[in-house]
Amino acid sequence: MTQTPWTVIATIAYALEWLIIVAALFVVPRNRRPGSATAWLMLVLLVPYVGLVLFWLIGSPKLSRRRRAQQRTIDGVIAREMARRDETAERIFDPPVSARHEPIVRLAERLGGLPACAGNTVTLLPDYGGALAQMVAAIDSARRFVHVEFYIMTLDATTEPFVAALERAHRRGVAVRVLFDHVGARKWPGHRALRRRLTASGIAWHLMLPLRPFSNEWNRPDLRNHRKILVVDGAMGFTGSMNVIDESYLVRRNRRLGVRYVELVAFVSGPVVLELNAAFVADWFAETGVMLDPDGDPDADVTPPMTGRALCQVLPSGSAYETFNNLRVFVALIHAARRRVTIACPYFVPDESLMMAITTAAQRGVDVTLFSSEVADQFFVHHAKLSFYEELLVAGVKVYQYRAPKLLHAKHIGIDDDIAVIGSSNLDMRSLTLNLEVTLLCYDAEVVEGLRRVEESYLRESTRVELNTWRRRPLAAQLFDNLARLTASLQ
Repeated sequence: MTQTPWTVIATIAYALEWLIIVAALFVVPRNRRPGSATAWLMLVLLVPYVGLVLFWLIGSPKLSRRRRAQQRTIDGVIAREMARRDETAERIFDPPVSARHEPIVRLAERLGGLPACAGNTVTLLPDYGGALAQMVAAIDSARRFVHVEFYIMTLDATTEPFVAALERAHRRGVAVRVLFDHVGARKWPGHRALRRRLTASGIAWHLMLPLRPFSNEWNRPDLRNHRKILVVDGAMGFTGSMNVIDESYLVRRNRRLGVRYVELVAFVSGPVVLELNAAFVADWFAETGVMLDPDGDPDADVTPPMTGRALCQVLPSGSAYETFNNLRVFVALIHAARRRVTIACPYFVPDESLMMAITTAAQRGVDVTLFSSEVADQFFVHHAKLSFYEELLVAGVKVYQYRAPKLLHAKHIGIDDDIAVIGSSNLDMRSLTLNLEVTLLCYDAEVVEGLRRVEESYLRESTRVELNTWRRRPLAAQLFDNLARLTASLQ
C-alpha cells in the first residue's frame, strides 16, 4: 500500500518523539536532583517536542564550561594568595575557631575557597534610604578603587546620588568598576539612562551573564548573577538584599498602593572586605577577561587592618561551582542549631533537604521562626511558597507574614545566639542551585544581637499564621498553591 506524504511525516514525527524520550532517560537524570529530574521527564513524556525545546533553553543547571573554567582559574589565584600569607595575615585568616563553629567554617571554606577571618566590624542597615546614604558616603571617601556589583542597578531620583558619587570618584582618579546583571537590570525604567550616563562619564562598566545565544558562552537565560556587593578601597564593604533602585522598584502599582521593599544591608570593615572583593574580582574576570589583583590594588598592603572583633566569612555560590555551596551550608547550620533558628526570606521554596532540616529542628525543640511577606512581586513563586506553610506549621515552625503594603525582601538567618547569615540568597531553588549569590557568615554574638533587633521590628509589622485558620482556606487556593509548587522542580 502506497503511503501518503502525511503518513510518512507522521511516522517520522512519532519515531522522533520516542527518540527524544529515550534520549531524555539518559540525559536528564544525570547529576540532577531526583525531584527536578522527575519533573523534566514528565514534561518530556507528555509533550516531547515542547519538553525538548524548554530543556535546551533552561534545562542546564550549570554555567557554560568556559565560565566554570574561569571560576577555577580565579579560585586558584585566591588559593595562591592565601598560601603566601605572612605571619600577621596568618593570625587573621586562620584564627582560632571554637569547636562549635569549626565544622561550618571548614565546610564553607572547602566549598567557596574563602576562610574565616578575624578582626571585623559589622553594622546592620535595615533602613533603605540610610543604607544608600551610607554607600554614597563610602564612595565619596574612596581614594583607590570602587567596585560595584548589583543584580539590579538603574538611574532614578533615589539612585541619582549613588551614580553621582561614582562620577565624582572617577573624576578624582579613583578606579571605578561597575557590574550589573543583563536581565536583572534591563526590565526596569532608567537602565538605558544609567548605561549612557556611565559611558559618558568614562566609568568602566559591564553586563553580567549577557545573553549570547549560539555561542560557547551560552547560558540558560534565567540563570542570573544575583549578587549585591560594594567594595571601597578594600577597607569598606556592603552586601545584603538591596539593589540600586528606588524602594518602590519604579512599578506604578507599587507607587499607587504604597508598596515599599524592606531590605537589610551589612556594612563591614576589616579583613572580610577582601573576601567580598574576591567575589567581585571573580565576576569581573568572567565578564572582561581581566584579572584584577585580589586585594584590589597591587601596591596596597596585603595585610588588611583589624577594625573589630567579629569573626566573619564570605561564601560565594552558584552554578559556577560544582556543588550547591549555600544550600549545603544552610542545611548544616540549621542541623547545628540548639535553641533558635530565625529565617527572613521573601521567596521561600526550599528543596527537600532544607525543608527536612527546618522541620526537624522544630520537632526536636528548636524555636524556629519564618518571616516572609504577605504581598509578592513574583506570582508563581509566592503561591509555591504558600504551599509549604501547612507542613511548617504542623512541625511547630512559627510563620509570620509581613503586612502589606510593605514587601519584606531581606534575606537572613539567625542561628542561636552566635551565628548570623546575611546576603543575597533566597531559600528557593533558583538561589540555591542556579543563581550566583554571595553570603556573609558572622560568627559573633554582637552581630546576632543586632539581627535580633531587626527581627523584633518585623514582629511589630507582621501577622502570625495559625494552623487552624490556614487549613480553612478555600480549596481552590490550596490547589493553585500546590500546582505552583510543581513548577519549582523544573530547575
